[in-house]
Amino acid sequence: MNMTNEIAKLLLQIDAVKFNPERPYKWASGWLSPIYCDNRLTLSYPHVRTSIKNRLLERIKEKFPSVEVIAGVATAGIPQAALLADALGISMVYVRPKPKDHGMENLIEGKTEPGKKVVVVEDLISTGSSSLKAVEALRNSGFDVIGMLAIFTYEFDVAHQSFLSHKLSLETLCTYSQLISEAVQCGKVDVKHLQTLEAWRAAPDQWGK
Repeated sequence: MNMTNEIAKLLLQIDAVKFNPERPYKWASGWLSPIYCDNRLTLSYPHVRTSIKNRLLERIKEKFPSVEVIAGVATAGIPQAALLADALGISMVYVRPKPKDHGMENLIEGKTEPGKKVVVVEDLISTGSSSLKAVEALRNSGFDVIGMLAIFTYEFDVAHQSFLSHKLSLETLCTYSQLISEAVQCGKVDVKHLQTLEAWRAAPDQWGK
């Protein structure tokens, strides 16, 4: 079994991914979606958590071997970043969506030296907006962001273009198309819904209106 099939199977087995084209989920952005992916659930299953950590480690050693700091995107990227930083024996920080409104008013939490090579860790990529805001915060603070890792991506065109414009390499363990293929094979998705699922991925901001 290859890596993407392994991760897709694990996410489906623990019901981290739910499908409901008839009663779509509403995202914080207001978009309606026939699918919902909650990778936070992976933390509750030791074998899943360990598999994901090991696969992320493989990818970081292959693609970003010069990494000196792991940065998690608050909040879902923080535990994955902590697991990776611990396994690699390197520093970790995390990036808030906005500066704290009290105390030191930090945007980046943790301590490391500017100029260090940083890999940013997310749980999933949708539009890429929140992830790239974290990248901008790190770069504005003097860090050399060399790449981003995530468990899953919805493969939206807007995200692809955003990462290109930010000149940032994105590595993910599993993609939307791979997940849907696995979901059909294991009976989690009816083939009659495939056209709907693809139409949503192609134009998520318009779907359901």
